[in-house]
Amino acid sequence: MSDYTPPKVWTWNRESGGRFASINRPIAGPTHEKDLPVGKHPIQLYSLATPNGVKVTIMLEELLALGHAGAEYDAWIINIGEGNQFSSGYVAVNPNSKIPVMVDHSTPEPTRVFESGSILLYLAEKFDAFLPKEHHKRTETMNWLFWQMASAPYLGGGFGHFYAYAPVKLEYPIDRFAMEVKRQLDVLDRNLAEREYMAGDEYTIADMAIWPWYGALSKGLLYEAGEFLSVHEYKNVIRWTDMLMERKAVQRGRMVNRSWGEPSSQLIERHDASDFDTKTQDKVEAAQS
Repeated sequence: MSDYTPPKVWTWNRESGGRFASINRPIAGPTHEKDLPVGKHPIQLYSLATPNGVKVTIMLEELLALGHAGAEYDAWIINIGEGNQFSSGYVAVNPNSKIPVMVDHSTPEPTRVFESGSILLYLAEKFDAFLPKEHHKRTETMNWLFWQMASAPYLGGGFGHFYAYAPVKLEYPIDRFAMEVKRQLDVLDRNLAEREYMAGDEYTIADMAIWPWYGALSKGLLYEAGEFLSVHEYKNVIRWTDMLMERKAVQRGRMVNRSWGEPSSQLIERHDASDFDTKTQDKVEAAQS
């Protein structure tokens, strides 16, 4: 704890420290001029395999698995550590400079779609998939989709930041956000005790939105905090997490725009379905050696 007293007027301390400090600033807009690349497919995705990025690549791979050829896509990696999200081209399609962003070139004029929840909803409506038509089921899906959008900032920007990334460990914020994250896990666990998927008996965009964050958390893969949060207690979340991980489209989606972990799990850019067989990082490295 400290005796910090906020000043009358806050000023930006560029030397705030902590992991990812370089990507945070109190102003918007581009820092440099650079156009975004455009590939051969109607859908262009600019992203990174963080939980928010994985939501969208899972959705696209699930659509392709259903036979929606129009969901073919190019996935370009955006290295947020290097500030790719602050290029003029990126800011033009996402003024918020966060990943992911998608541009749909199949419309009369290219359509930009930013915010991961908006992208999931856009794709679900465009391809009439993973969003129930019946009123109550659709509403329940939307309930959980927006639950994720509202809840995950407390997990990532709150708990994750103070537990894993902040330059100093402070008891109060870690306790405060650990309590909230465990409450969220309990919300999910109680819901999944009564149903197979988040919104009922159908696999929907709600599952795709929640799984990359809370599925990874329940398996101890986020922030190395599994033991600290006693994630083994949430049996229903773990059951649901394991069930989704068995889906081939989920396995593929998790690999796209990934640049860390086992080389065989990294498909840094994805421009064709065959890339999963030929361009994972282990194969790229083998070809270069």
